[in-house]
Amino acid sequence: MSLRFFTAGESHGPAIMAILEGMPAGVPVTASVINQQLKRRQLGYGRGRRMQIEPDLVEVLAGVRHGRTLGSPIALLIRNRDWEKWQTAMAVEPPGAPPAGTPDSTPAEMPGGAPGGDDWRLRPVTRPRPGHADLAGMLKYGFDDARNVLERASARETAMRVAVGAVARQLLAAFGIVIASHVIRMGPVAAPHDPDAPPPPPEAFARVDESPVRCLDEAASRAMVQAVDEAKARGETLGGVFEVIAWGVPPGLGSHVQWDRKLDGRIAQSLMSIQAVKGVEFGLGFEAAARFGSQAHDPILYSDERGIYRPSARAGGVEGGMTNGEPLVVRAAMKPLATLYKPLPSIDMTRLEPAEGAIERSDVSAVPAAAVVAEAAVAFELARAMIEKFGGDSLDEMRRNFEAYAAALEARGMRGWRRPAQL
Repeated sequence: MSLRFFTAGESHGPAIMAILEGMPAGVPVTASVINQQLKRRQLGYGRGRRMQIEPDLVEVLAGVRHGRTLGSPIALLIRNRDWEKWQTAMAVEPPGAPPAGTPDSTPAEMPGGAPGGDDWRLRPVTRPRPGHADLAGMLKYGFDDARNVLERASARETAMRVAVGAVARQLLAAFGIVIASHVIRMGPVAAPHDPDAPPPPPEAFARVDESPVRCLDEAASRAMVQAVDEAKARGETLGGVFEVIAWGVPPGLGSHVQWDRKLDGRIAQSLMSIQAVKGVEFGLGFEAAARFGSQAHDPILYSDERGIYRPSARAGGVEGGMTNGEPLVVRAAMKPLATLYKPLPSIDMTRLEPAEGAIERSDVSAVPAAAVVAEAAVAFELARAMIEKFGGDSLDEMRRNFEAYAAALEARGMRGWRRPAQL
């Protein structure tokens, strides 16, 4: 069975949740390990008040016993603390219906008044924000209230993707695979970056989360903070570019034989599904289109010490839809967030008249957090590819298959990919 997951829940509903299916038995998983990753998602200069409201603590409801996966579906839940203020606006039952668990004949008053009353949370959102899912969702589903769209389209959903990715990371760690990320651009500020050079080693990322913008370059980090301040003062938002790197990935994950088995395609889809991401590239990416072939590919070299290796990282560790034994290097571009405190022109859908886009609580920039979400996305796709390649109902069975494959690779000169890596 292939690894897969589904999420559910609205931004201001009671909780967000996920079912993760296909994880082998015996993988070490605890709530504290997942919570460490959830906390990282809340980092980053330019975040809004939601990060102060929500503690993002996971509840593991099924699929794990005594700190080990059981091979059965894993159920995860993160409660929304803001739900206390939204119980009426986001209620499951229609206005005026009795609370759940009471007889139908029992009248119930709706706290906060009727829709459109004193409570602003009850008022329909009729002015779609340019750049958001609001308008397309209203048209697609026939809604008069964009609240029905934006609650699910919200990046709040990515908290659960990080939780799922944290479980996937535990599987990868059992095979020496580690993942990290860093921000290389925020708005107009770019950190020094050489796409030809091999990526930094894992130890270079040991303190990246201490940077307010999760940037490895101190000078660029300071300039990025200043850019966020300037954007906030102008009622603007900032996008950026982040890079995700995975070390210790064995060659041969994915496949060239069908379009939907190519690993770079699957990773790209996963990254593109992150809210506000508009572009993905591996290695040189778009830069490769401006070069001659001799400057766009990685020579294949051999030494007795390293075995088969590449002196550059232009392919990003993927060739023909398969990992090639080098570190996986992928970047994604995130657009500025759609909620502006000085809104762009829009229309009021009730009258089709000019209006300003609606204002929802938002961040000035969420690029550092998006990089953490992207780590989770890459972790999930790598874990899925590992399970497909090495099979097994348990982690021990996967290890046996993995070790046999690793021995065959070493016999053919592939040794350098298997380096013990720790952050």
